[in-house]
Amino acid sequence: MTSMATSGNARPYFGEGFCKNVAMAKVGCFPLRNINVMKQRKRSLSVIASASTPGSIDTINGRKINIGINGAEAPFMGNKNTINESGVDAPFHAVLLGRFVEDRFVYRQTFIIRSYEIGPDKTATMETLMNLLQETALNHVTSSGLAGNGFGATREMSLRKLIWVVTRVHIQVQRYSRWGDVVEIDTWVDAAGKNGMRRDWIIRDYHTQEIITRATSTWVIMNQETRRLSKIPEQVRQEVLPFYLNRVAVEAEKNDSEKIDKLTDATAERIRSGLAPRWSDMDANQHVNNVKYIGWILESVPMNVLGNYDLTSMTLEYRRECRQSNLLESLTSSTAASVTEDSNNYMNRRPDLEYTHLLRMLADKAEIVRARTEWHSKQRRV
Repeated sequence: MTSMATSGNARPYFGEGFCKNVAMAKVGCFPLRNINVMKQRKRSLSVIASASTPGSIDTINGRKINIGINGAEAPFMGNKNTINESGVDAPFHAVLLGRFVEDRFVYRQTFIIRSYEIGPDKTATMETLMNLLQETALNHVTSSGLAGNGFGATREMSLRKLIWVVTRVHIQVQRYSRWGDVVEIDTWVDAAGKNGMRRDWIIRDYHTQEIITRATSTWVIMNQETRRLSKIPEQVRQEVLPFYLNRVAVEAEKNDSEKIDKLTDATAERIRSGLAPRWSDMDANQHVNNVKYIGWILESVPMNVLGNYDLTSMTLEYRRECRQSNLLESLTSSTAASVTEDSNNYMNRRPDLEYTHLLRMLADKAEIVRARTEWHSKQRRV
């Protein structure tokens, strides 16, 4: 990315199912279901890779911070860096890393749903959505100029060997995108009590701007060496404070904030044992990536549910880390089933099925993550 920004101007064009590059470097091509469909879509993206070099200091919401994104420009200051539906030119990394909007409080990034990110019904999976949310969050930190040496950690955190760990995630899915669809993700952060941070997201259909997913999460700080939780140092607090935005993606009355009951051998209806983390499941913080837990949780869900129902809500409570050497068990039990209301909107309907889940160590039964899911019968698609 840096070499492109300093070697010359490249004008890749994202359009009707193929990519052009008239200057030098290759860019990824988007697989589209139907070229004719793409021609009918009103919104498109075109970008220019700029050879300009940014300054080393920037001001965010009245505070000076250092900017350092591998020599590339900290995105999106000025009209020349704007991407909009009319196809205005913007730096190449603007498409790859996203851009700041709303006075730089909100970070926005666009993705296309790839063929390897869909399930048997040709729609994005819950794991895909969670991976996109995580990618947007990490790019938010990087583009803000706060990134240190850690995986999403700030500079002051890296100096103290501190990392962020997620304690709770709640996601609501109105509609799953299909292969080739383009989605737009907004993310922002705010304080969560004295020693936590809340990160929220919304996902829109890029072309219709319909909000199709909402998510919220709570994060705390852990010492990377001792693996113990830590208070937020004042230096770290001052780093992130200029980015705090008092806004919620999920309204309080719709947020699943209740404690998730613990499952046991006696209360679980289904248990799947012998789940083994792989080396590729580990992340840069030397533990299993939190998104990987979703697949293991769903291993104990009945197959007819996975095939005939959409997972429309998921709440995860993370209890402890998991390493590659740990063998796991996935437990699932059904809870209350509700009568479905006469509505075509998932969020205005009560779930058809509800489940409680537990992922635990096989050896000592120590809890890793508790979860609660809601499912709706798949709607007919015209």
